[in-house]
Amino acid sequence: MSDDFLPRAAAPATAARPAPSWVKKPPPKSKARPTGKITARRYAAPRDPHEHARKIAENVLDAWYQSFGGSSIDVPLGTVAGLCLLRNVPGLADWLLNLQPEQLPQLLKEIYLGHWIKRPDLINRAIRLHDWAWNPAPDRQQLRAVHAVTHAAINTGLLDLTGHDDPGQRAEADVLSPLLTGLRHKSDKKWRGEYHTPACLTDLMANMTLAKEFAQPGMSFREPAIGSGGMFRSVAQRLRDLGLNPHDFHWYGNDVDSLSAGCAAVNAIIWDLGPGCLIGCADSLAPEDDYAKTRAEAAEAFEQRDRYMETATTIVAHRRALALLDQLMPSKETAA
Repeated sequence: MSDDFLPRAAAPATAARPAPSWVKKPPPKSKARPTGKITARRYAAPRDPHEHARKIAENVLDAWYQSFGGSSIDVPLGTVAGLCLLRNVPGLADWLLNLQPEQLPQLLKEIYLGHWIKRPDLINRAIRLHDWAWNPAPDRQQLRAVHAVTHAAINTGLLDLTGHDDPGQRAEADVLSPLLTGLRHKSDKKWRGEYHTPACLTDLMANMTLAKEFAQPGMSFREPAIGSGGMFRSVAQRLRDLGLNPHDFHWYGNDVDSLSAGCAAVNAIIWDLGPGCLIGCADSLAPEDDYAKTRAEAAEAFEQRDRYMETATTIVAHRRALALLDQLMPSKETAA
């Protein structure tokens, strides 16, 4: 019988080798979604966040064009962007689905105004996304298309992807990028040169270039062709994986296209990049300093917000004073 079939003798005991350095490193943080109550929408959604975002975009595109929404791509884009700014609470999805088409513009205005109080610069930058909602006489067919878009986004699990309280979970994917590129006509994308970098590449670049020894609070990240902000999303996630806070860094993003810059501004709020994030809309190849212009526009937006808030506070105070005066002053019948 061949010796190959016989059991081998035990190897002689040797000194234990030291464990390699990589064994001592903690395991990477899991990218899996947190466990919790699984809704029907969440169960039907793709497990991969990026695939989930693409599925939402596909369903929204189908809903918009099948409802004859028209060629104004800012309307479906602004609708989904506004819904992304909501935080998910029990019953919210069903409440949204029960709204009538004519109620949706008011809802979106309130969503954008609520965030304008905190970040007027970013909401002003996203004016192309919500300007249509302020139309006093909206087109009925367009409203029906917006209603169909809302149903498509919610039923595909949008709030399960972007409605988390944790910004790290909200930043698992960019919902607006596949929607924007899907709404663009092929020839439009070609002459604009608008081709968004896939998330797998931006994640790889962020992981390769950012180490804890290199990423120090106070650093600045600049993106001259930001698109919808995909590179910023990957960098922010990498910082969080390293135990760092994106609020401790400066972010300067710029894009020549106002719709792309608007999407990046909304995403900066969704991903919670912090108070040091500025999004501009200008030609990055121009000789002038576009970030100086962006900083000036942001400062003006905050000053305008403060003036409006001061006026509103004064009006509220006067109304309360008049109401109190009516209570204190006896009526003429009582005095007689």
